[in-house]
Amino acid sequence: MACSLYIHIPFCLRKCAYCDFLSVPFDKGISVRYVKALIKEIVLRAEDLNASGGPSPLRTIYIGGGTPTLLSNESLKEIFKTIRECFGFSAGAEITIEANPGTLDGSKMEAIVLAGVNRLSLGVQSLDDAELAALGRIHTGDDASRAAALVKESGIENLSLDLIYGIPGQRLKGWRNTLKRALGLKPRHISAYELTPEPGTPLYESLRTGSLRLPGEDEVSDMFYLAVDELESAGLLHYEISNYAYPGYECRHNLNYWRRGEYIGAGAGAHSFIGERRIKNTEDVFNYIELLSSGSLPFDELEEVRKEEAVKEFIFLGLRTGEGIDTRLLKGNASGLINASRALIEGGFMELRGDCLRLTKRGTALYSSVIVELFRAIGLD
Repeated sequence: MACSLYIHIPFCLRKCAYCDFLSVPFDKGISVRYVKALIKEIVLRAEDLNASGGPSPLRTIYIGGGTPTLLSNESLKEIFKTIRECFGFSAGAEITIEANPGTLDGSKMEAIVLAGVNRLSLGVQSLDDAELAALGRIHTGDDASRAAALVKESGIENLSLDLIYGIPGQRLKGWRNTLKRALGLKPRHISAYELTPEPGTPLYESLRTGSLRLPGEDEVSDMFYLAVDELESAGLLHYEISNYAYPGYECRHNLNYWRRGEYIGAGAGAHSFIGERRIKNTEDVFNYIELLSSGSLPFDELEEVRKEEAVKEFIFLGLRTGEGIDTRLLKGNASGLINASRALIEGGFMELRGDCLRLTKRGTALYSSVIVELFRAIGLD
């Protein structure tokens, strides 16, 4: 039974130059209609689960976007009220909301805390103003520092910072400075992502025309290893390719994804995974509103996950994590996976400890290439 809920809020003040996530310009009137539709979906999804035994109290809730903190305090209150009434929260539930540093103030933090949020993910990306400008962010490094302090002052201890490396114009020294400044903000969790230019984004076009240039491949690789060294030296665990946390502060919501746990997704473009079935909502915000206004669920795609695909997901998702995968869970496929991994183990990309197969630091840095080789060896390419 799904015990995790993701809510997508698609509104942004301005789309960042690198972003290809589902987002639309913020409009107060549209946001009110959207929240009304979202609340309707939450109710319908709970009713749907009632027909098969009822929804379980939620262990994790994640409000992402977009920029969820653009919603009015009243809208946030109504969303959380509906979730609580329809599903309930389990004891010690992890309740996360994403925020842009430029959208937080004392009033917003008060509303977030009153709603029950106990974990906040702050989209810092960089603490260097020139790098932030290259990314098209609306805030400065000082804005991010002030926002982090505001979160701490509100009583939310579990602060996560999102950082990006491999930014045009960025150098290893600048990345080191961002890491040190980020640690100085006393987060409990840090996500550090390599910048991936996506076709159709302004950043991609700037790179294509040559007006911007990315750091070299070797320098980006050095940035990855620097993040591992700096953050682990500070006591954070490298528990997933791009994620670091002090012990006990790993993101439980995302761990559920990587362990192939079930989850419900509500909102435009949100994904759900229930009973080996993947469901995707329509990405069209207006179509989403219209469908729910007529009492229809906004499903756009439904896919039954075949056994072979489930095995592949178990492997490539599990190997993203520091704990790796327990090969015993593959039963008849375990020996084949272990045998297929021999060359990668001998090459220093993977290691087998008892029944647990996981990537080494070197393998983690080359995750995509290692997975391709592994699946080729297994015959699942």
